Amino acid sequence: MPVQVLKIIKGKLETQLPSHLQREDLKHLQTGLDHTNKYFQGIVILSYPLTKLGDGTDFFKIVLQDDTCSRINSINVLMYGKMAEDCAKLIRNGDTFIVAGFKVAESPTAREDGRHACHLQVSEESGSAIFICTQPSITPFSEATSPSVAPKYVYTPLNCLKDGTVVNLYGIVKFFKPPYISKGTDYCSVVTLVDQSNVKLTCTLFNGNLDSLPKIYKNGDIVRFHRVKIREYNGQMQGITSAGFASLTFDGTVGAPVVPRASSKVYTFVDEEQKTVEELRIWAASNLSVSGPEAKLSDVKPMMFFDLTCQLVGKAKVDGSSFLLKVWDGTKCPYPTWKVPVEAKELEGDRVLLHHLRNLTVDVLVYDNHVQLAKSLKTGSFLRIYSIHTKQASAKNEDISSHIEFHLHGGTCYGRGIGILPENNPDVEELKSFLECVELTDSQNMESVSSLELGDTFDSYTDLESPLQRCQQLSATVLTDHQDMSNTVLKTVLNSSAPQQYRIRAKLRSFKPQKLYQSVKLHCSKCNTLQEVPNGDAIDFILQGCAATAPNPELQSMSWYESVVWTTEEDQGRKITIHFVKHYEMLQRPENTLLMIEGGTLKEIWKLTRRFKCVIPVKSKEDDLELLDLSAPFLLQGNIKYYGCKKCSTPKSIKNLSSLAEKREPSWEPTEIAQVLGIEPLQYVFVMKFTLVDGTGVLNAYLFDYVSNPR
Repeated sequence: MPVQVLKIIKGKLETQLPSHLQREDLKHLQTGLDHTNKYFQGIVILSYPLTKLGDGTDFFKIVLQDDTCSRINSINVLMYGKMAEDCAKLIRNGDTFIVAGFKVAESPTAREDGRHACHLQVSEESGSAIFICTQPSITPFSEATSPSVAPKYVYTPLNCLKDGTVVNLYGIVKFFKPPYISKGTDYCSVVTLVDQSNVKLTCTLFNGNLDSLPKIYKNGDIVRFHRVKIREYNGQMQGITSAGFASLTFDGTVGAPVVPRASSKVYTFVDEEQKTVEELRIWAASNLSVSGPEAKLSDVKPMMFFDLTCQLVGKAKVDGSSFLLKVWDGTKCPYPTWKVPVEAKELEGDRVLLHHLRNLTVDVLVYDNHVQLAKSLKTGSFLRIYSIHTKQASAKNEDISSHIEFHLHGGTCYGRGIGILPENNPDVEELKSFLECVELTDSQNMESVSSLELGDTFDSYTDLESPLQRCQQLSATVLTDHQDMSNTVLKTVLNSSAPQQYRIRAKLRSFKPQKLYQSVKLHCSKCNTLQEVPNGDAIDFILQGCAATAPNPELQSMSWYESVVWTTEEDQGRKITIHFVKHYEMLQRPENTLLMIEGGTLKEIWKLTRRFKCVIPVKSKEDDLELLDLSAPFLLQGNIKYYGCKKCSTPKSIKNLSSLAEKREPSWEPTEIAQVLGIEPLQYVFVMKFTLVDGTGVLNAYLFDYVSNPR
């Protein structure tokens, strides 16, 4: 078989390799040499997602690290065809990987990723053979790790860096390029740092996962890098990513909360480090000028470059090399702005909102390498667009030539790029508060929207009879049902006794909530109560509290479930236990398996739900496992969290799940699980409030409907 899985017993291979094969050292892997009857062995420290090439061939890339002490001790391995597909299913970080029958070729990314100058090409067609030695126990959601470079996390000042070392460091961002797709398969970000020594360090960071790069939003942010490899080039020290690279990013504003933006799901951050961040903030405020060329739309002039914090309200494809973003920041550009002509069918976004804001939005045309990211942006998201160029429109017509255009040119010079800001970012919170206070002029008022401009779908009034009719176009909707009923004025409705049925015609004064996702609530059909859907932070807080209690060994591997326990390397040795529920005393395929987890974080649980049928968070007590507080979900299945009513539920023993496991074909339906556990399940519902007026009165109307598949 081209791909074989071997076991390591007492440090030796269970099955010996063919006798004609001899091990090849990393330093001897060169193009032009004969590597027949040679094999290379290394540890898998990084693997990339399985992809397809342009001709449909499967492609899989891993990084191997050998045990030499040389400056360069890792190499890329590229696999093609069926071998790529097979290895993608088997390989995990930490496995020992042995390959024979490989081809050595020059690596086009060696200078960027700091790995070997060559890479290995492997395929079944070329006669390659692969032997994978799996680890005896693997954390199912662990990230790539490497031997700790500095176990006590000693941080090196930038003026003490030495060529060939791997270090941990703190620094202030003096310049950065937002992540962009490199020439290979990785994302790349370039960051220039400085610290109290006044020495600069430029780091070129690569990762196949965008979220694993530092989350830097502006110059002046403070970063902590773990496991950065230092190399000297043209007399200057440079930093590059090495195995196990991780980062934390902090707002550099003096007095701002010290909240890390992490590139990995687990990390340590102690009080002493908080002091380090605050010291860097104070030093930067007194010694550095790191403020970028930020501006509001009301401050722009022709022929300037600036960074814009804004909200995306529309987007459209223009041609193969450019893409349109319609954005606003609540201020009005002092110059007439160029409106990019696009076909109506290409424009994404709420048409009513776009018309509503037509005098406040500007069209930003993005080019080349920025187009792919622009296409993926969601309308309504908050952005920081770096190095926008404003220039005067060129036209013979004087009226048009007075307009200005907004361009984000291709390339990454001067930090050009697009950053997506989270809702809890301080700049976003400030912008949202400002946008809510913007008063629109009469020319922008929605009452001026004409059916000619918006099409026959829209009208300046709202007819209401049944809920959830085009609710996302709230301010201009026509219901065509129940035409046999005549319209009733609001005064009559308000003076009538309930229940009654009416058809009304009224103007929409306001609606709540402002964000559509905020209208999803949890409803108990038994006690008829509504509650908010808990956010991820609240759930993680409950999970962290339960993780503080060590699992009870006496409750592991009972008759109806099998348990696996491990201790995390970080997070002060947090213990995690997974209990796999058995069926007829046998473990099932992952897609048919219910499991229970103790000590896991929300991110870890979500990762398990992608592989297993459903997951129940539990905790140990003296004689049994039990559910967590019902503020947390009692069950997670796919991408849905299931909650129970605290008032109406009477939680039963977790042992009751064994009755479902004894069925011939357990379906693990949420309703059945809730029933045997004594849980009254909450249902996701959609609730909105409209305030309507028609000159005779004011009426509050409420929409209520069940959500079948919340996400």
